[in-house]
Amino acid sequence: MDVTQTATGPLDGVRVIDLSTVVMGPYAAQILGDLGADVIKIESPADTVRVGKFRTTPGMTPLNLNVNRNKRSVALNLKDEEQREQALKLIDTADVLITNMRPGALSRLGMNYADVAERNPGLIYAHAQGFRSDSDRAGNAAYDETVQAASGLVDVANRALGKPVYLPTIIGDKVSSLTIAYTVLAALVHRDKTGEGQRVEIPMTDTLLAFNLVEHLAGHVFEPAEGPTGFGPSMNPGHKAVHTKDGMACVIPYNPQNFRDFFHAAGRPDLAEDPRVNGDAIDGADHEALAELIAACAPVLTTAEWTEVCTKHSIPMAPVLELDTAQDDEYVRDGHLLDVVDHPSEGAIRTIGIPVKFSATPGSVRRLAPLPGQDTAEVLGELATVN
Repeated sequence: MDVTQTATGPLDGVRVIDLSTVVMGPYAAQILGDLGADVIKIESPADTVRVGKFRTTPGMTPLNLNVNRNKRSVALNLKDEEQREQALKLIDTADVLITNMRPGALSRLGMNYADVAERNPGLIYAHAQGFRSDSDRAGNAAYDETVQAASGLVDVANRALGKPVYLPTIIGDKVSSLTIAYTVLAALVHRDKTGEGQRVEIPMTDTLLAFNLVEHLAGHVFEPAEGPTGFGPSMNPGHKAVHTKDGMACVIPYNPQNFRDFFHAAGRPDLAEDPRVNGDAIDGADHEALAELIAACAPVLTTAEWTEVCTKHSIPMAPVLELDTAQDDEYVRDGHLLDVVDHPSEGAIRTIGIPVKFSATPGSVRRLAPLPGQDTAEVLGELATVN
């Protein structure tokens, strides 16, 4: 991956102030930076993204290296009046502010929406927090696990797996990050038409609840309900990857012909004659039993052999990508989804590719994650020339 390329992306000329911590806000700001925005991160040494194991430099953790690229870091103590005023002057120059600070703290700092909109009426003020500001939970602390619980995701896991587990990824943070990014872009379109800035609120719980219910509201879409909640195919206990002769794969026969072709390839022509796979469609009630048959047949061929069979017969299938060797996967390598680059202070690191492709205005990795406060003098120097 070339980090010196000149392509700047569709958001060239947009300035974003990242006044957020952990993952939700920083990841959203990183996405905007990848698309060409000038992202200035205002941070203090207490930023929790910078807590954890590092190789060379304190604060340069794996998570920080992932979510803070394409940003300039400015170290300012917002409790200090002079430094707080410098932060406000930076916000005066911005198109977008992203923050996940609690409303009370923002008010004490003079950085709530009313305060900054008076100074910069065209600002898009994206405020992300755990719960809606007009709810009785507005001030409650929120973490990904609490949001998974409050959004019904833990209930889905409990019903499907028999245990109230959390998904082993910070899905609440990352779905909210994507939501911040697209709402900011929508607000920028509105501002370009009208000149009007606005406050956009992104509550994590509401965002993940809406995400979760797309399929899992199911029969309760109707009033009165026409069936239970929960999307049947996903709730099936057999809905999981299978073991092949030499690895793991996702094999999802979708229609009766897919099942028949799969069973023939597995050397089970008797199963290909099963009435359950010889109708017009697969009955939902048969999904669990058929999933067990898929799992029982899969070990007869290697993953590569199943890839060939499924490609030939248009059976949905993918080998399970093992994270420890992801960089060696042909698809990942050819798409530059994980490239090794030379970080100025950390040496060789892997950086995650930009997953979307623009034909005219491609995004780019122009800056690797900065050291804490690395760009303070540069950015404040620019501010001085503006004033």
